[in-house]
Amino acid sequence: MAEEKDDGFLDGAVDLFTAPDGFYPEEKQPTFAEHRMLSGDTVRVRLVGSHPLYGNMLWNAGRVSSDYLEQNAERLVKGKDVFEIGAAAGVPSIIAAVKGARTVVMTDYHDPDLVDNMRQNADAAAALIHADSHLHVAGYKWGADTEEIMSFLPTTTLPPSSDDTAAAAGFDTLIMADVVYSHREHPNLIKTMQMTLKKSADAVALVIFTPYQPWLLPKTQMFFPLAEESGFTVTKVFEKVIDKVLFEDDPGDELLRRTVFGYEVRWAAASL
Repeated sequence: MAEEKDDGFLDGAVDLFTAPDGFYPEEKQPTFAEHRMLSGDTVRVRLVGSHPLYGNMLWNAGRVSSDYLEQNAERLVKGKDVFEIGAAAGVPSIIAAVKGARTVVMTDYHDPDLVDNMRQNADAAAALIHADSHLHVAGYKWGADTEEIMSFLPTTTLPPSSDDTAAAAGFDTLIMADVVYSHREHPNLIKTMQMTLKKSADAVALVIFTPYQPWLLPKTQMFFPLAEESGFTVTKVFEKVIDKVLFEDDPGDELLRRTVFGYEVRWAAASL
């Protein structure tokens, strides 16, 4: 008769509830990346180890968006309210806070790992952030209710009856870096723009992307006529070729995979 051991298992029995060492692949550990600002300062961010929503990468469009915000800080950032959609590691949001945005809301899908990672990056950048800037982190699903997002905006001092109240509610600048690759999400992205972009001629959504799958570029670009049908105007502002592709083994035109396209989207005059 087998003897029972102190751990509750019979001597010689197999523990069916404990996987043997090496049975499951080892979870990838977080990595870190650096973005060097045009000013010379360096922003270091944590990337999740592995994630289906690509929170484990620092995207080319995110770097280029950060440079564009820094170059145009007086117009797009300083004293402004900024909302980033699909932030991943959140470098553009951090740059906006460094350059003196009044409010910055950094968001990505409300996955605990992604949100926690963004929060860690926001905390790590605290020493660089402008004293007058307030950087918030939240989970957000594109097209969903924006009550929490809008709650981060400073309370308006205008009386409720003021004709300017509607114009005061909303963000001056939206950052949308490498989000239009998801073609089925175009209507939800535009819905989010409609709910959050301030009704002002100066308010702008920055839509910046790289065609990592060049053969799908026509589908990606369909975002822009849909935006125009939804009350916006679209202006292409740059086309920048970077030194290296992000995914070296991907197929398709290499030049396109190294190109970052930048657009500014504003309310059409008839929508104001």
